[in-house]
Amino acid sequence: MVRFNTENKSLARSKFVKQHRHSIRLQGYDYAQVGAYFITIVTRQRACLFGRILNDELILNTAGQVVQSMWNELPAHFSRIDLDTFIVMPNHIHGIIHIRGRRDQTVGAQHAAPLHKRNVQPGSIGAIVRSFKSAVTKRYNEKHAPSGLGLWQRNYYEHVIRDENSLIRIREYIAANPARWSIDPENPFATLQESKDIWRIDNITTTVGAQHAAPLPVAAKTLSRNL
Repeated sequence: MVRFNTENKSLARSKFVKQHRHSIRLQGYDYAQVGAYFITIVTRQRACLFGRILNDELILNTAGQVVQSMWNELPAHFSRIDLDTFIVMPNHIHGIIHIRGRRDQTVGAQHAAPLHKRNVQPGSIGAIVRSFKSAVTKRYNEKHAPSGLGLWQRNYYEHVIRDENSLIRIREYIAANPARWSIDPENPFATLQESKDIWRIDNITTTVGAQHAAPLPVAAKTLSRNL
């Protein structure tokens, strides 16, 4: 049985800007603490750089393969994390990261120099995402002429997974992404787009308090499902 910490914290919501997915930050929340986190990162201007969807199947190009490779390497650079379900879509990625272990554990060297100098807590979700984005950008620019405009949207979306049901639902959502591409809210060619939060169990009910992240399930210690 997976047990989840249900202590409430206050929730500060930021607004969405057109064509830019902003994260919903938890005020005062420690994003380096043990837990499960759902991450979405989108390319600048939602450009489809990583491949295409054909007959509901994902076909990655060279750039998409680089993205997947850099994601798979994250545990080698951040010793406190395990990877769960992950997918590269034509213009964005979805993934689940589990942070585990003690804070005094050594964090490995990051992929590449940060894109922007910021005060980011070592080993936190922010540090992990920043390193990943930097590494992909560096490798991408080695094979393509740098535009100077950046590869990714400046921000990213994260969600603290609060219970086992949410974890299962998000895994299923990630796995089904290619089949839902025609209505994907990040698909710039979609004529009918579903909600960006369709993965939520209840899209109507508003959560009053935000709970701590879900502790790492035992099974996830050996799980690394890269779709």
